[in-house]
Amino acid sequence: MTMTIAVAGKGGTGKTTFAALLIKYIRSRNLGYILAIDGDPSANLNLVLGMDLPDTIGHIREDTLAQISRGRYDTSIPKADFFEYRINEALAEGDRIDLIAMGRPEGPGCYCAANSILRTVIDRLGNQYDFVVIDNEAGLEHISRQTTRDVDKLFIVTDMTMRGIAAAGHIVRLIKELGTRVHETYLVINRAESDIPPLMREEIARLGLNLIGTLPQDRTITEFDLTGRPLIEISEESPIYKAVTEIAAKAGIR
Repeated sequence: MTMTIAVAGKGGTGKTTFAALLIKYIRSRNLGYILAIDGDPSANLNLVLGMDLPDTIGHIREDTLAQISRGRYDTSIPKADFFEYRINEALAEGDRIDLIAMGRPEGPGCYCAANSILRTVIDRLGNQYDFVVIDNEAGLEHISRQTTRDVDKLFIVTDMTMRGIAAAGHIVRLIKELGTRVHETYLVINRAESDIPPLMREEIARLGLNLIGTLPQDRTITEFDLTGRPLIEISEESPIYKAVTEIAAKAGIR
């Protein structure tokens, strides 16, 4: 049975860092094979995982529709088979981790039929893995159009500010409005330099957010970013990785 894990949060909160370290946790404990889905249009999960990215779903969709509109598409090939072939070509393969990137959202025009086929292909692909880990843009809008997967565990990553907590509450409301089926939702506060102030705890409780843990400031992250070194290579003794392992275990990822 595939466990689907999603990571969301507004830009700059460290959600991609958390997603990468969560993937490292799953791999280092030999919990199973992972399909990582980069749902952020900026597509940089491959960099922190140290993987080359052959193509994106967005580019495949745009290129295919362009071929159809110009009369260059071979109609003897069913579109579902063609999309599946192209998606397999775009799959970056690694050590117990494969990666697919969604790329940019739709441009002008009608994408309903293409997106419906893509959803089917991506969902079928995900069922071949033990874990699907999705690094999203803030509110899952893009990914909700590309996969119908239920989310078993959603981690919302925020910074240690009242505005960040308010944004996390907004993400929860937005996900409910989208109708995305999420079984368990957790709040993760990144770059926590001290204990969480009582006023912030009160706001977290008022918004109904389930705080599962905090991530400390870790200068190793800055060093890796400056040198372009993949975060998946970070030491298991680093403070932030230890915090991620505690959060993952508490969430029942084992």
